[in-house]
Amino acid sequence: MEHIAFLGLSHMGAPMARRLLAAGHPLTVWNRTAEKAGPLVAEGAALAASPADAVRDADVVVTMLAGPDALDAVAQAAARALRPGTHWIEMSTVGPDALRRLEARLPEEVTLVDAPVMGSTDKAATGTLGILAGGDATGVEHVLAHLGKVTRTGPLGSGAALKLVLNSAVISGIAVVAEALRLADALGLPDTVARTALANGPLAGAVARAFAEDAHFDATLAVKASTWPRRRPDCPRSRPRWSTTAASRHLERTSPRPRPASAPAEGAA
Repeated sequence: MEHIAFLGLSHMGAPMARRLLAAGHPLTVWNRTAEKAGPLVAEGAALAASPADAVRDADVVVTMLAGPDALDAVAQAAARALRPGTHWIEMSTVGPDALRRLEARLPEEVTLVDAPVMGSTDKAATGTLGILAGGDATGVEHVLAHLGKVTRTGPLGSGAALKLVLNSAVISGIAVVAEALRLADALGLPDTVARTALANGPLAGAVARAFAEDAHFDATLAVKASTWPRRRPDCPRSRPRWSTTAASRHLERTSPRPRPASAPAEGAA
């Protein structure tokens, strides 16, 4: 079976790597904080000291990193150590621009696939993630199948682009649910009544995500529950607060930057 290098053992990366190890693939792992690799090493994975060491003998490289900056740093460190014929599967949420930078760094003999995921840690652990695969994924689709259902999205970069579109829709839906709960609270409706009605309405999918025990979409895009300040000092009730600030910043960082308009030709009106 293919020797896989898995780089990035966050809350999503670790269970994904564990599934590949359980499927019988020889696995080498690397993480910026090496201690996080301990459980996987105990289960049989090899720990690499650097990204370059991790990919040196790999047939398949999988990256699940915190964002574009982390991917840039790992690519710079690992690209020269790749063997011809290696497949690199980029599964982070980084956007098309970062993917293009990665493609430019890789040798021509390396096949790049962008395959960001939809789903949380529970789906990562059970191998039921939604995988948005752009580019030529034929050589690694059987590897991705251990992690979830693969949807081909088109040419390289289309998976990264579609992930941003879907995240934007999900974030907007959760924000709508949060505002609806604020309104219900202000009108004095019982919490369970408002939640049940929303769960049975057209926003059922957004409600399910909002009230998931661990509501986050990937390693870098998290919308988590905490506690609102009480409405009044004497009010014993509290409501979940949903913050989309981190998510909005992430989308801004990963979305393609608008191209500057070209200067008008000389003599044009």
